[in-house]
Amino acid sequence: MADIEIPEYFLCPISLQILKDPVTTITGITYERESIEQWLKTARGNPTCPVTKQPLPGDSELIPNHTLRQLIQSWCTLNAIDGIDRIPTPKSPIKKSQVLRLIKDLDVPDHSCTKALMKLEALAAENERNRTCMVEAGVAKAMVLFIIKCFKEGKTTGLEEGLRILYLIWNQSQENKLLVRENQEFIDSLTWILRCKIDNHVAVKTHAMLVLHKTICVVCQKLLERLKVDFFKEIVTRVLRKRISKLAIKSALLVLTEVCFAGRNRMKIVEANAVFELIELELEKPERNITELIFNLLAQLCSCAAGREQFLKHAGSIAMLSKRVLRVSPATDDRAVHILDSISKFSAGDEAVLEMLRVGAVSKLCMLIQADCAPYLKKKARGILRLHSNTWNNSPCIAVYLLTRYP
Repeated sequence: MADIEIPEYFLCPISLQILKDPVTTITGITYERESIEQWLKTARGNPTCPVTKQPLPGDSELIPNHTLRQLIQSWCTLNAIDGIDRIPTPKSPIKKSQVLRLIKDLDVPDHSCTKALMKLEALAAENERNRTCMVEAGVAKAMVLFIIKCFKEGKTTGLEEGLRILYLIWNQSQENKLLVRENQEFIDSLTWILRCKIDNHVAVKTHAMLVLHKTICVVCQKLLERLKVDFFKEIVTRVLRKRISKLAIKSALLVLTEVCFAGRNRMKIVEANAVFELIELELEKPERNITELIFNLLAQLCSCAAGREQFLKHAGSIAMLSKRVLRVSPATDDRAVHILDSISKFSAGDEAVLEMLRVGAVSKLCMLIQADCAPYLKKKARGILRLHSNTWNNSPCIAVYLLTRYP
């Protein structure tokens, strides 16, 4: 296929891919429908034609170019022997009335409701145009109400489809924000899903966490402050401890980080035994982005006495910190030093300080001072070393010259 010369006018000027659903704008230029729709949707100010730079209003009509599509399909058929796939004829755009009928069918028990959900899911997965139409028709509200209804009735049929639809069509519109901003029932519904016994539970609970993260990002401060310990226990025990999926774990970490600063949530997260589970998760050597999220959350939790106490109760906590310093990323180094700083300043007795020496954390602080890292981080590392120099200076576990070199 690489040796085949594709006619220039068969390519979309935006994506530079073969046109599958060509549409012509009022400026006379033909684009792939999804590409130009995305261009118009994301354009700032007054959108212009990408090629001619002429004004191109966001609500301009996009006329299907059937002739060009048929030419492309014929060319693909002629070159099929060389590995060119035939371009299928695009489906007609959905109409708002079709979507409204499907929403109405959600109120019909069993078969019709399931069928409607499956159709809505297929439409949402198809393209951005469908998703926009579904949002305008009120599908987001219908899905939120459907999920709450399942929670109240204790039914799980259709939850997977409902969650996936809501995740696919979710956007940060004012309407969506108002829909969940003060909706405690919806948050209760999502946490209920995490403890449900349900078919295909990995996919369902993963999507529940994905939707929960999007919800938490827009809810009001008062609702965040009212979250109960049970909310955090569900996330810690059902997602982090059971390792449902990478996506679910990432969403759980993002949710906990997002709510950590509201009210007494930091203490509630600690009470839910999150510190222990975070250390256990990190000991499995997850991907870099997960490690960064874990360290960021641990740093927040260790800023309170209960968090530090729980951290030090884990036998491998300080060793785990020491192992990750200078091995993952600057962000991880920053958070690790922050935790070590908190522990060295506020821990009662010398047990934690001596543990830092035994597992190599002190050596890592000395290495940080010599490494190519941010000046503020070196300064913080020096501060920790100075604070306990009397305890560490005479130990055979560390080269004394490093401590004397950076007094």
